[in-house]
Amino acid sequence: MMKKLMVVSLAAALAAGCCELCSTGAGDAPKPFGTTKYGEKAHLWTLKGKGGLVMDVTDAGGKVVRLLVPDAAGELKDVTIGFDDVSGWERTDPYFGAIIGRFGNRIAQGVFTLDGQTYTLAQSDATHHAALHGGTRGWDAYLWAAAPFTHGDDVGIVFTRTSPDGEEGFPGTVTARVTYTITPANVWRIEYEATTDKATPLNLTQHVYFNMNGEGTILDQELMIDADTYLAVDADLAPVPGAPQAVEGTPFDFRTFQKIGARIDDPDPVLQYGPGYDHNWCLNGTGFRKVAELRGAARAVEVWTDQIGLQFYAGNFIKNEWTMKGGEPMRYRGWLALETQHYPNTPNRPDFPSVTLRPGETYRTVTEYRFTTPARGQ
Repeated sequence: MMKKLMVVSLAAALAAGCCELCSTGAGDAPKPFGTTKYGEKAHLWTLKGKGGLVMDVTDAGGKVVRLLVPDAAGELKDVTIGFDDVSGWERTDPYFGAIIGRFGNRIAQGVFTLDGQTYTLAQSDATHHAALHGGTRGWDAYLWAAAPFTHGDDVGIVFTRTSPDGEEGFPGTVTARVTYTITPANVWRIEYEATTDKATPLNLTQHVYFNMNGEGTILDQELMIDADTYLAVDADLAPVPGAPQAVEGTPFDFRTFQKIGARIDDPDPVLQYGPGYDHNWCLNGTGFRKVAELRGAARAVEVWTDQIGLQFYAGNFIKNEWTMKGGEPMRYRGWLALETQHYPNTPNRPDFPSVTLRPGETYRTVTEYRFTTPARGQ
C-alpha cells in the first residue's frame, strides 16, 4: 500500500488555494441552524447541483444535514441522517455527516509516541479504551469558517479551521481546509488539505451515513468493496498485531455485491466485536480509483478515493428511540457509513503506512461519492 500523505511545497499549495477562491462566487445567504452547547451560532446552506443532487450542510462540523438524490426519473429522496438544528447531534451521535479530525477512527488506549515523545489523549470511547474521532471535542464539534462558491457548473462550499497546538492533546497547530463540490454529474467531491507547524498524526475523513432507499434498514441493500484483506480487531476494536487478513471465506468478503444483512450476524468473533460490521478494509490498488459501491432499489453511490482504507460501519449503535429531521424515528442499522481513511491506530503501528504530517508538508487527499442508478446483473 502506498502512503497517501502527498508532500508538496507549502507555497505552491497556498497559491493554488488562492486561485481557486478567486475563481468562485458567493452563494445564497445561510439560514440560522441553532446554537451549539458551546454557545456558537450555527448556519445552514443549501447547495443545488445542476444534475439534481441537493445538499443541506452546516458550518457546525461541516455536517451534511440532507442529501437529496435523484432516481432515473429525477425524483429526489433524502438518503442521509440529519436534524432540524444542531441540538440533534448533541442528543444522539455527534459524528453523523461530520468532518472528522484530527484522527479519524481510533487510537488505542488514547496514547501514542511520536519522535520520542509520548502524548496522552482523552479516551473519548471509554468503552473501548480509545481516543475516537479526534477526542472529547473533535473537529466535528467546532464551528468552521464557511465560504460557498460557484465555479462554472460546479457549486460547493469551503470550510476552514485552525486547530491549536495541544488541542485534545495533539501536537502542532494545524490549519485545515475541506472543500465540498457538487458537480452536474451528481458527484460530491471532498478535498482535504492541511499544514502543521509541528509533527502530528493526521487522518481526516467524512462520517456521512447512507441509506440508498431513504427508508427501512440497509440490510437488503447490496455492497461491493474492492479489498482482498481487512484488519481483524480485538474486543476494543483496535487492529490486532500482524498483517491484514484475507477476506476470502469470511463474512468480510464483499469483492462481489453482497446483501449487507446476509452475514452481518455471522458468529465470527471478529465480526461480532462490532457487533456487526465496523471494520477497516485494506483497499486494492493505488491512486484515485473506485473502491466501493452501495446499491438500493433505485439509487446507488460509488466511492472513489486515493486512500488506502475504508471503514464500513453498519449503524450497529443507532438507537430506535432516537428521532431525526421532522421527528422521524431513527432505526438500528438504518444507515451505514463508508469512511475513506488511513488505518486505525496507525500512530501505534509502525508497520502501517505513516500518518505523520510534518512542517513544510501539505496533507492532501480526495474522496468522491458518485450518485447513480443501480446497474443489475453484475
